[in-house]
Amino acid sequence: MKKLEGKVAIVTGGAMGNGLGIVRVFLEYGAKVAILDYSDKLISTLEDFKKKGYNVLGYTVDIRDFEKVKNAVDDIYSKFGKIDILVNNAGVCKLAKFMDMDDSLRDFHFDINIKGTWNVSKACIPYMQEKMYGSIINLSSVTGPMVADSGEVAYATTKAALIGFTKALAAELVEYNIRVNAIMPGYIMTPMVENMANDTNKQNPKSVVDGIAKGIPMKRLGTIEELGQLAAFLASNESSYITAQGIVIDGGSTLPETMIMGV
Repeated sequence: MKKLEGKVAIVTGGAMGNGLGIVRVFLEYGAKVAILDYSDKLISTLEDFKKKGYNVLGYTVDIRDFEKVKNAVDDIYSKFGKIDILVNNAGVCKLAKFMDMDDSLRDFHFDINIKGTWNVSKACIPYMQEKMYGSIINLSSVTGPMVADSGEVAYATTKAALIGFTKALAAELVEYNIRVNAIMPGYIMTPMVENMANDTNKQNPKSVVDGIAKGIPMKRLGTIEELGQLAAFLASNESSYITAQGIVIDGGSTLPETMIMGV
């Protein structure tokens, strides 16, 4: 029996990037998956999965709108009969220096990365409490809780906040047998990283990615499937005694005690 056989999972931002990797691995392990996403890529992603015979639903939802989130979650429950797993993956990152950032860009990060996670969790938790079972996985980052670069103030603030959210929510939900954990990725090769590289060097974004890889002890960026495997572990009963934790997956990028340039 596959380790997510019979489980129902909701993955936000599952049409591409880390979310796509998570959905792929969950489906391979036997889960039924519903994707909440606001991207135009949702339709093509669903078509690809359905061609392969996977049981996957998709909803075009702005997670900043609680009523729309709740309507989607209610519909997922009506179709699948339960919600076992929630992965709050949807997130944004736009680089800008603190003094140059206007309130709208600040709120863009806060509304999606924090309030969006809040909204989807609030819509799903009653269904998990009803079954006295659940696993919630929040996508934080090493950026914010552990490290940060210039231009990341808004993003780092939101990702650090998600660690506090994870711990406090885990404390409240443990009596319902609902576990809450966070994944803290370093550099994973995603469209978000590609966009950041382009913002940094529009003439040669590949040089930015190559430079990042040189600074990672494993000398490469992670893959979305590797992150998906960690999410599957935290979603499954293999991690049944783990809650309120932030798990780092970064190829050792936060390991060096001294940065040696050019090595």
